[in-house]
Amino acid sequence: MDFSNLLKNLRTEKGVSIKKLAAEVGLNYTYISKLENAKVKPSLEVINKFSHYFNYNSDELMITAGKIPKDVEEILKSNPKEAVKLLRRKFGDIKSK
Repeated sequence: MDFSNLLKNLRTEKGVSIKKLAAEVGLNYTYISKLENAKVKPSLEVINKFSHYFNYNSDELMITAGKIPKDVEEILKSNPKEAVKLLRRKFGDIKSK
C-alpha cells in the first residue's frame, strides 16, 4: 500500500473529514487532499504529525511514502550484500515474480 491510500484509510477508519484532520494536525486541508491523491509527497515532519495523530508506526508511514528511516539506511549502506541477501531470502525476489 502506498502513503496516499494508507493516509486515506487511516482517516476514514477514524471517521474524520479532511478539514477536521487538517485543523487537528495543523495543515491545510487542500494539502492533505493532495497527499491522499498522490499529487505531493509528505515531509518527515508531516509523516510524524500523522504518526502521532493516528498512533501509527512512523517507520511504516515513512516507507509507504518512499522514505527510508535513517537507521535502516545506515544498516543497508554498511551491509549491502548481507542486507539484500537477507531481504530476498525472507521476502523473495520480487523481480522474478
